[in-house]
Amino acid sequence: MAIIYSKFYSLKPEKQERIINAALKEFAQNGYEKASTNEIIKEAEISKGSLFNYFNSKKELYLFLLDYVAKVIEQIYAEVDWNEPDFFERIRQLGLVKFKVYKQFPYAFNLLKALTHEDAAEVKPIINKLSKDLISSGLERGYQNIDWTKFREDFDREKVINIINWTMLSF
Repeated sequence: MAIIYSKFYSLKPEKQERIINAALKEFAQNGYEKASTNEIIKEAEISKGSLFNYFNSKKELYLFLLDYVAKVIEQIYAEVDWNEPDFFERIRQLGLVKFKVYKQFPYAFNLLKALTHEDAAEVKPIINKLSKDLISSGLERGYQNIDWTKFREDFDREKVINIINWTMLSF
């Protein structure tokens, strides 16, 4: 995809971040159909012509953001020590990396959360696949090789896992 977006990637990183954050914010707050490219350009402080020079359409920008957020999530996964058997240490690592990403792209997780409510037929199949892949990949890694001996024997593992998942996915 980098070839398709070569004009965008040739921008200074600060400008890329402004555009990405403005678009993430707009799509997260308003959904795909109601999102306004006028609001994105105003927030990013660029012209409409520039935006459509980097992305051919609103849909292309949205798909770029979905791919970008997926890469951000993979970055989070890459920075966690999945061999760490201590459940609490692993959750701590996830939280720290997630916070670091949140500081740079504050609306990335808002967009992920908004995807669960997105109904636009034009992008729904793509969202469903992305959500399924990201969540299953994270959940699959998240609980492998955990040393459960730190928990009481009578605890309901499934219930604890669900509570942790709801907390982490709603960040």
